[in-house]
Amino acid sequence: MSGPAEEGHLALGTKEDAVGHVVASGARLVRTAARLSDTALRAPSALPGWTRGHVLAHVAHGVDAYVWLLGLARTGREPGPRTGAAALASAVERDALLCADGIAARLRQNLDRFTARARAMPAPAWERLVPALAGWRHPARYVLARCLRELETHHFDLDSGYGTEQWPHAYVTWALEDTLATLRAQGFPLASVEAVDLGRRWSLAAQGASVAGAGHQVLGWLTGRTPASALKADRPARLLSHPPAWPQPPLPGWGHVGDDA
Repeated sequence: MSGPAEEGHLALGTKEDAVGHVVASGARLVRTAARLSDTALRAPSALPGWTRGHVLAHVAHGVDAYVWLLGLARTGREPGPRTGAAALASAVERDALLCADGIAARLRQNLDRFTARARAMPAPAWERLVPALAGWRHPARYVLARCLRELETHHFDLDSGYGTEQWPHAYVTWALEDTLATLRAQGFPLASVEAVDLGRRWSLAAQGASVAGAGHQVLGWLTGRTPASALKADRPARLLSHPPAWPQPPLPGWGHVGDDA
């Protein structure tokens, strides 16, 4: 079964291109983490209730989960026990207390393992379906896009000077296509979206607001990171529908765990 995200994935180019995007994004995040003092690491992030240490610990463990998924895709067998949601939350709380050097090193090591595993993947393994922790399945190639989304979104969430305007165009284009395809399938009441700097326009529903702005501003709003007031709309920003929780699995998607497709 194919999903609407398959077309959007092409915005990241070939598998080698996608790996390159992850490497560059990861290097930027590691540099930011390495510049933080221990005091800055304990300061609040843009995510309610989380310090910057929480954000970086979450990303490091997320990358480790993607390594696990690539191992599953490569062999068809689980590469050891999978970390569940409760254990993952406990690990994030624990590692959020690491010193800045320690958490930057942990993140760098996990990213190095991920990119090495990705570069060594045989071509057929990329099409094997793997299960997201939320219970839906996707081809292993989508792990690259998920990892890039994790890195770019949470780099912003550190609240350390990395804004949506610094999101790479390739990432913004893919994430908009992926997100808007899902919202269209859900019947989200948004008539159209235009990313003026990307020269792209998407039609979603027969009725609803039409919004326009730079692609990073649109994505920032859709992801709950920036306000709708940053966009041009054909109705007051306060009347714009609030996007649902993000990210969501592609719809109709590639199937749920236990599906035959």
